Amino acid sequence: MDQAKIDRIGELYRKSKTPKGLTDEEKEEQAALRREYIEAVKSNFRKTLDSIEITD
Repeated sequence: MDQAKIDRIGELYRKSKTPKGLTDEEKEEQAALRREYIEAVKSNFRKTLDSIEITD
């Protein structure tokens, strides 16, 4: 996930905390970006775990 998408997640979060809030389109965009971010974190974590070698 690139930095621009992570920045957009932050922008949408900050806007959601304002009295105006998010539009329905922005809520959908936020949900999609969050899902993508979580999948990227899971994938990176799996790669890290797969690269671990246990030795005695």
